Amino acid sequence: MDTLTPKIYGYRRGENYVYVNREARMGRTALIIHPTLKEKSQHFAEPASEMKTCDHYTQFPLYLMADLSGALRLFAAGANVAITASYQATPQGFAARGLDEAQALTLIDQSVKLAQRARDDYRAASGSEAALLVAGSVGPYGAYLANGAEYRGDYALPEAEMKDFHRPRVKALLDAGVDLLACETLPSFAEAQALVSLLAEYPNSSAWFSFTLCDAQHISDGTPLSQVAELVNAAPQVVAMGINCVALESVTPALQTLQALCAKPLLVYPNSGEQYDASSKTWHSAPSGCTLQDKFPEWQQAGARLIGGCCRTTPQDIAAIAACCQPQ
Repeated sequence: MDTLTPKIYGYRRGENYVYVNREARMGRTALIIHPTLKEKSQHFAEPASEMKTCDHYTQFPLYLMADLSGALRLFAAGANVAITASYQATPQGFAARGLDEAQALTLIDQSVKLAQRARDDYRAASGSEAALLVAGSVGPYGAYLANGAEYRGDYALPEAEMKDFHRPRVKALLDAGVDLLACETLPSFAEAQALVSLLAEYPNSSAWFSFTLCDAQHISDGTPLSQVAELVNAAPQVVAMGINCVALESVTPALQTLQALCAKPLLVYPNSGEQYDASSKTWHSAPSGCTLQDKFPEWQQAGARLIGGCCRTTPQDIAAIAACCQPQ
């Protein structure tokens, strides 16, 4: 495959593979958006232990409405894939806030319906016939712990218990009609193995697997990327592999490692490039030359075919990299 020519990848329901829309979208890279917009952080305080999606379960309905607005703006900016605001949305987490399982599953369903509504509203307003996808976010067990464990992977559950933890949300997302699952910010090889096994219970489902990093050769729990790639290569329902929620400067070396190891499309959606000061709990502007747009050509060169942004990403960021995808 010509690694210099980006192409769009998507999911065809009921078939466990990624297809390439060569004729309609030659010369385009699929752009991923995550529901962790800078605009949202101005309305929802970010807990010190977790800066991903809403850990404020009591505010979740309001957060979903912010997601609708954000996803609509990001589709308009040029994104092809929207991720639902279900990263930390688990029945277990909602139960700790007094919601029963039925209420929790309803909120997870709403996260899908609102992303779909944003897609439909954008299509209606723009007349676009682009292949726009909704990916159901499946965050790791570490996100439920809300202590930063998704960046360490220092937790362990028996495989059966790990599958039991993930199953209700996975089923709710699939029942709501997501195009695929985004199993993301995964720090643990054992958890990835459990998710591969869980997907087999839903044979018409597909997912991408995206990991956090210890360094350019290892995911956060220390497992070599070579071992992780072997798992992904052998999993027919995992249609793409990559990294997310990492610093911009960590991306290119890890992609270069994966390019030689993974037989499936590579994806990356790191954080915005802004620097977070944990002591003051404030964000600071990205250093010069360290934005999504600046790094985009490097990531294409390193084989990435699904590219986007995670924490603190804005519509302006997506518009800037969408412009990079336009045929010259």
